[in-house]
Amino acid sequence: MKSIAIFRHTRTEEPGYFATFLDQHSIPWQLIKVDEGEPIPESVTPFSGICLMGGVVSVNDPLPWIEQSLRLIREAVARDVPVIGHCLGGQLMSKALGGQVTKNPVKEIGWGAVRVDPGEETKRWFASSIDDSGLTTVFQWHGETFSIPPGATRLLSSPFCPDQMFALGPHLGMQCHVEMTEAMIRTWNKGWENETRGINPLPDSVQTPDEIRRQTPDRLPALHRLADQLYSVWISNLS
Repeated sequence: MKSIAIFRHTRTEEPGYFATFLDQHSIPWQLIKVDEGEPIPESVTPFSGICLMGGVVSVNDPLPWIEQSLRLIREAVARDVPVIGHCLGGQLMSKALGGQVTKNPVKEIGWGAVRVDPGEETKRWFASSIDDSGLTTVFQWHGETFSIPPGATRLLSSPFCPDQMFALGPHLGMQCHVEMTEAMIRTWNKGWENETRGINPLPDSVQTPDEIRRQTPDRLPALHRLADQLYSVWISNLS
């Protein structure tokens, strides 16, 4: 099998549990360090899938690699090469496919409940991983949000950010973070003060580092089970 290309846009936003999942399934992958100046490939031909991680920039910033990434996403979708995006990655997918990325009314930081939208696409991606309440908990860390691109189906929403996840055939775009590991959460918590500077009082959508730490031991295993389900559906579409 050709390898999965994983695009890293910020050093602290590593592939995390996504890489662990690929290794567990003996799926080859290679990391493209966009944050260190590694170029965006000219074509998706060498890869069986494309994965886009998060980052601290906006997809609306005038950075040359952003337009190159949008082009690569469009080519992958046109050629049925599965694409998956986490946070900034999901925003890149939305913009590439005709959606918009704008500032969210509030920042979402920490553990938060999301609601699963009913429908056949939701059943396909989530199977029995959601209980009868239709709710699950994910990890959040974002200030911007995407719109659902034309032809795609919304899968998740939250009270603070209605568009949390979308599917378009074999492609999955996420605003939330299902790739988190305990080490990543510890690292991100170190940047909490910078991320929340000037926000006073804190909205209900933002947890403190102590709240995040207290909830992580209980929340993280369930997040990994959710990631296992989503990633399993995604890799089933690989050539």
